[in-house]
Amino acid sequence: MSRKIVAIGGGKNGRLCSDGTYDPYETGPMDQEIIRLTGKEQPHFLFIGHSVPLEGQDFYFNTMRNIYEKMYGCECRDIKSSELNNLDEVQKKVEWSDIIYEGGGNTLDMIKLWKETGFDKILRTAWENGKVMCGVSAGANCWFKECSSDSLQIKYGPDQPLIAMDCLGFVDGLFVPHCDAPGRYESVKELLKTRDTFSLSMSNCTALEIIDDEYRLITSDSSAYGIESYGLKTYWSDGEYIEEQIQVTKEFRNLSDLLSKLAIKKVSK
Repeated sequence: MSRKIVAIGGGKNGRLCSDGTYDPYETGPMDQEIIRLTGKEQPHFLFIGHSVPLEGQDFYFNTMRNIYEKMYGCECRDIKSSELNNLDEVQKKVEWSDIIYEGGGNTLDMIKLWKETGFDKILRTAWENGKVMCGVSAGANCWFKECSSDSLQIKYGPDQPLIAMDCLGFVDGLFVPHCDAPGRYESVKELLKTRDTFSLSMSNCTALEIIDDEYRLITSDSSAYGIESYGLKTYWSDGEYIEEQIQVTKEFRNLSDLLSKLAIKKVSK
């Protein structure tokens, strides 16, 4: 079974806003690729919105069902965080699924919940069994060894710092979503000074797709953010901060090259 991850750095999903308008739908190419990876025309989509509080999980699931069911014809189910006290039933839903998708929100509390309940082990087995593991922001962070997270800002307010934290460890490196957001680049540069690792940073409207030992980027229109979608790998080496542009290509590339500390192209900031 191929091991598949689609980690989306950010992008709007067409949700209903409080003023009655709808956000734009920016993650279409990523959602279409997630479905393609299942090899099925109408795959089973399982949403696990555990990065948001329980009271917000129905709303988030309905937003994703509008995409995966109404637009793409998938059969959709979800697992609420309150269901994780019954792992036998959770396991049945996971085995039913072809796609497992986590949304954006509080990575810190989400990972803590998964490890306390044992759901992290079920997710690893699902990945090893060929399910498409995917999501945006917190739902991208979780698959990596570490991530840069704004969880403290979500919990306590915008004056809190970004933090580095341990995640599930399916893939090496420190994942950074929304790397084009103000302050994110500088924060990651400082975080990496104290950690012997590298960052894989995805802007809004960019996703890192990993299949076994290969990878590529998926992008969508990011003009609303005033950028061209991009990915960076960054790390410290002998006192110098190294930045590598991750090329956007249709072809897959060798994952071991991405996960090694080897400068291929420096980018000026």
